[in-house]
Amino acid sequence: MDVQVAPLRAWGDFFPGSDRFGRPDFKDISKWNNRVVSNLLYYQTNYLVLAAAVICLVGFLSPLNMILGAMVVILVFLAFVWTSHNKDFVRKFKKQYPTLFVMSIMLSSYFVISTFGGVMVFVFGITFPLLLMFIHASLRLRNIKNKLENKSEAIGLKKTPMGVVLDALEQQEENFGKIADFISKVKE
Repeated sequence: MDVQVAPLRAWGDFFPGSDRFGRPDFKDISKWNNRVVSNLLYYQTNYLVLAAAVICLVGFLSPLNMILGAMVVILVFLAFVWTSHNKDFVRKFKKQYPTLFVMSIMLSSYFVISTFGGVMVFVFGITFPLLLMFIHASLRLRNIKNKLENKSEAIGLKKTPMGVVLDALEQQEENFGKIADFISKVKE
């Protein structure tokens, strides 16, 4: 199936009034995870634009360190995903503790980049956009349009770049994972 770029959502929908933001339920991690995954899928193009703006700003100030930082993060991410597909222990860890898995990728990237001396570029150019995305995705309440759009992504009717990344991290919405498995079996 071809990867489709999700549409850019209206900035008024992305940054609505305070009534569409709410504190996540820290006691129910799976519900919080579903909110984050849902928002990452729905607003993925907006997040990409936001991250690109921060990365361009930092890249303009320190282009060589930014390129080095991006290459290190990509290589570490690919190494972690490859390891999680080939080592059962890492796969279980990734599934049970997705936040710790992403944090371990970022910490590993940090240590590799610190050997090259580009730590501040890493912090502001790579980690800051990810932190902004996570905070927004955690606080933004979902709406009906968001939920319906994500159902088509989750059951495999369409594939987007964020969906590919979340699949690599094995972070799908729990309710739809079973439906996606069923549809893939029916297709075979």
